[in-house]
Amino acid sequence: MIKLLLVDDSALMRRQLANVFQAEGDFEIRQARNGQEAVEENRAFEPDVVTLDINMPEMDGITALSLIMAERPVPVVMVSSLTEQGALATFEALNLGAVDYLAKPGGTISLSIEEISAELVAKVRAAAGARLKSRTARTVSNRLRQEQAKPAPRPLAVRRGVAGEGLVVIGVSTGGPRTLEDILPRLPADFPWPVLVSQHMPASFTLPFAQRMNGLCTLNVVEVARPMPVEPGTIYIGKGGADMVVGQRGGCLTVLSKPENHDFLWHPSVELLGRSVLEHCDPARVIGILLTGMGYDGADAFAEIKARGGRTIAESEESSVVFGMPAELIARGGASLVLHAEKIAAQVNTWAGR
Repeated sequence: MIKLLLVDDSALMRRQLANVFQAEGDFEIRQARNGQEAVEENRAFEPDVVTLDINMPEMDGITALSLIMAERPVPVVMVSSLTEQGALATFEALNLGAVDYLAKPGGTISLSIEEISAELVAKVRAAAGARLKSRTARTVSNRLRQEQAKPAPRPLAVRRGVAGEGLVVIGVSTGGPRTLEDILPRLPADFPWPVLVSQHMPASFTLPFAQRMNGLCTLNVVEVARPMPVEPGTIYIGKGGADMVVGQRGGCLTVLSKPENHDFLWHPSVELLGRSVLEHCDPARVIGILLTGMGYDGADAFAEIKARGGRTIAESEESSVVFGMPAELIARGGASLVLHAEKIAAQVNTWAGR
């Protein structure tokens, strides 16, 4: 049995969530009405995994999460609203140690839990077996100091063509936002290749996420909501609720946002992005990186990149929150290297000629 603590101030929401997991038959469930009760139940009930609302009376979810992670760390899945404010609070929660999140489809009190029930169960099951990452206050403080001290980006004309044309493609899901913070800020301002990131995320989350990463990175970080020429010195984040691909427009490599292709399970689809890269780029000039996440999205395309002369990295089990997508790439013989997340940026810098 998986011991699950459901935390939400809405009695309706708690009942709906409990019905979803009781139907599974292998969850032992306890409920809490606010953050204070969640902290107390984490001590008494000792759950294997927690679902945690953000906006609650007496003690909000962010405060409760910080206390839970300090006292008895446990995998937590945040259940938040689909607003920009909800996205920002979710990123803060991921920084505090939450392993994943799910956006409520209908606002704060959802009447359509069935729309997300399958995804919710899958995320909670994966979280129950997830590897918790430690992130101390000192680490966050150091990151903020790095942001304040970051050098001004060099002019594009100086960066262009330093090591010839190439492309970095990253696919990531569960645990991705925190993992990307271990990698992208370590790419220097004169990094010579563009970087495309397909992070499974709701549509309303990707712009706040790109803006957050832009504040942490020396490279420019943008959300791909319209066609954009692919240029060095830029990190492109695929827009949620859509797919990101590359194509040729006017003789220039261009990144595009397209409606979700329902032949693929996850979005923005890593597999679809990888296939478009194989179609329009020289694989020998491509670095493919598959990071933490459930499932197998991108594994086939990234294995093909390696088979056709490209270089690929699978995040190691040691640093993955969920060792799914990287394991699938390794199983296909598609990983040139298997690396801890904190070593990936250095390897990419070496391969890109810096």
